[in-house]
Formats: sequence, structure tokens, C-alpha cells
Amino acid sequence: MIYSKFAEIYNELMDDSLYSRWQSYVQQRTSKGKLLELACGTGDLAILLKQSGYDVTATDLSMEMLEIAAEKIETNHLNFELGQMNMLDLSGVDKFDTITCFDDSICYLTDESQLQLAFDEAFEHLNTGGKYLFDAHSLYQMDEVFPGYMFNFKNEENAFMWSSYEGEEVHSVEHDLTFFTFNEKTNSYDVTEELHHERTYDIDVYIKRLEKSGFSNIKVTANFGDSEVSETVDRWFFECTK
Repeated sequence: MIYSKFAEIYNELMDDSLYSRWQSYVQQRTSKGKLLELACGTGDLAILLKQSGYDVTATDLSMEMLEIAAEKIETNHLNFELGQMNMLDLSGVDKFDTITCFDDSICYLTDESQLQLAFDEAFEHLNTGGKYLFDAHSLYQMDEVFPGYMFNFKNEENAFMWSSYEGEEVHSVEHDLTFFTFNEKTNSYDVTEELHHERTYDIDVYIKRLEKSGFSNIKVTANFGDSEVSETVDRWFFECTK
């Protein structure tokens, strides 16, 4: 499954300061209430939002991510609902005042039909007046920054090689991930490979799909909501109201 080996290294490499910026983005645009975090990863943002007074339900498709999240929740002496869920099917949850989907997780959807379904599900599971907040890679990030990108990481137990290249669909990219995990029994490294596909769209496509779902008052910004969109920003932030 996607993120099967990446979860532990993702948890180690992620810039912790980003979580506080996502937290501020949410707090500046919503009132404390019932909040559903989609694609919660290893739980850092969910924990911050819970500590801020939100009634949090956190979900992710990856059980490996959720296992790490559960450990963090216990370490922080918190208690909130955590479960495996696909953003394309939210039938198992109630309605919320806020639904979030950050860290470009929306870009893992394969095509516009899945994008529409994700927006429809979010709209259906929001209370009237509720907010849907998410971010997505910009065209600049997907078309100019990612192709040819390489990153290597190594610690005492693991090594990690990441290379990105242009995907088959327009505004898409493939992330080729190779993991080397030390095996004490064989005194050698086990090798695991994962291929991650991401795709983004013109802002107008996102807005059109959001409006089709029923969302209104759609605002698009950059830099965690602190600046306007320009041609060279790496991430777009969407604020939508039911």
C-alpha cells in the first residue's frame, strides 16, 4: 500500500513548523467545533487542533500512518477519534463544522472524476455554513520544480532515495521512492520501492468542481493564506463554504 514504508521516514523528515502554520490557517477561518481531518498522516496537526479546542476526528487511508498517529495521541495524553477512511467515501461519519485536507493530499486523486467525488463527499458531510479547507500543488510546483527533483536521506537504520519525474497526464508527476532498511538477521539491507503519483489542475478547474458540488464564497490564496496567488508559488490554499 502507498506509504507502507514511507510513514516512518515521513514522520522523521517532515518539517514540524508546517503543522503550526496549517493550524493557524484553520483557526483564522473557522470557529471551534466538530472538525474532520482527512489525510491526517502521523497526527501532528490533529493533535494541535485538539489542543486548540476543536472536537477532532482524524482519518487517513494508510494504517501505517495511523499507527504512528495513535502513539503520538497517547504520548500527548489526548483522546479523540482516529480511523482509516478514504476521502472518496465518508459514509461512515456524521456532519462537521470544518473539514480539512492538507499537505497536498488532494493531489493523490487520479483524475477529475475522483476530485469531484471528494468535493461532493466533503460538501455532503458539512453542516450548513461549514468550511472545507484544503491545499494543492501549484502548476509551477508540479511542472517546474518536481521534474528532475532528487533527495537522499540516511540514518543508522534506514536510507531513502527520492526522485521525481514528469507523469503521463498533464500537470502530473511520479515520485519514485526506494527504501533501504537494515536487517539485523541477515546483516544487510532490505530494499523496498514505492511509486507515488500526484496530479494538479488549473485553479479554474478546482473552482468549477467545487461550485458543482455546491460550495460558495471560494477563496484561493498562497503561503498558508498570507499572500495572493502568483505564478511562482508552490502551493495553493482553498477556503470554501457550504
